[in-house]
Amino acid sequence: MHVPDGFIDLPVSAATGAVAAGAVAVSLRGARRELDERTAPLAGLVAAFIFAVQMLNFPVAAGTSGHLLGGALAAILVGPYTGVLCISVVLLMQGILFADGGLTALGVNITDMAVVTTVVAYALFRTLVKLLPRTRRSVTVASFVAALVSVPAAALGFTLFYWIGGTTDIPIGKVLTGMVGVHVLIGIGEAAITALTVGAVIAVRPDLVYGARGLSAPLKLRVGGELVDAAPASEPAPTAARSTRKVWATGLVTALVLAGFVSFYASASPDGLEKVAADQGIDRKTEPHHTADSPLADYGVKDVDDARISGGLAGVIGVGATVVVGSGVFWAVRRRRTAAEPAPAGGNV
Repeated sequence: MHVPDGFIDLPVSAATGAVAAGAVAVSLRGARRELDERTAPLAGLVAAFIFAVQMLNFPVAAGTSGHLLGGALAAILVGPYTGVLCISVVLLMQGILFADGGLTALGVNITDMAVVTTVVAYALFRTLVKLLPRTRRSVTVASFVAALVSVPAAALGFTLFYWIGGTTDIPIGKVLTGMVGVHVLIGIGEAAITALTVGAVIAVRPDLVYGARGLSAPLKLRVGGELVDAAPASEPAPTAARSTRKVWATGLVTALVLAGFVSFYASASPDGLEKVAADQGIDRKTEPHHTADSPLADYGVKDVDDARISGGLAGVIGVGATVVVGSGVFWAVRRRRTAAEPAPAGGNV
């Protein structure tokens, strides 16, 4: 779904750039309310994990592959505003360091892959968790459905942008059919990855899943023929005092292994957008990437001949760069929230 330079004309690219900038600005303000002592250290990790998993293209059908978009996963784990920022950081790293996704198309990619997927997924997720029983399993089920729907929603988003500002004269019906058809299949993979990841985190630290907050129903006891809330057996430790170091370390190691080793076995088939673009002729006016000469272009390290080592090193560097940049952004947002919080009442009289 990474749109290269040349697919969309400059006026639409500029307009989506303005939309993306506004969305990021709004998300920076909204993320102040979402980030706390637990989520601030993890938000950068979520961005790095999504970067790593996006390197794992999986086969879908007819010589086509797909990869995680990550909007649903980020929104459910750390909140919708922070989720938009997570995906934006990933797209920025991919565009600058790896020549993946055009720089003039960065606004298109952020609007489509960060904003559309996050908004659609989180809105559907919240609706489902209100309708389903208040259990952890319901959160996982809602995550699956939200992620599944978010991918064809992004495909519809691209189709809309192409209808308004496409640089080639292709019937929009063909673009719509091709994009939505293949991305429904990719959405199944997205849903599975999202549900498995959310379920794994809930099983270990449910307090770290933003979308699961306030969903645990109190234990009920039948007293005199009526159901009443049971008192908790013991007071739980304050969540702010519970360390996230183990979760952070486990997540970082997992991301490094996925990007540095497992990515070598990813499908080499073109992804959904690449396949549709080649089949329909959308890619006839593709422009060379502005950072095509980057030492990490195409997810390989320049002058390293061994493909396994080159790709693995590129993946590890990408995870490291993403976690550093992402953590820096989210710590800065968290510090601004802390500075803006009013001082506690009291003091000298």
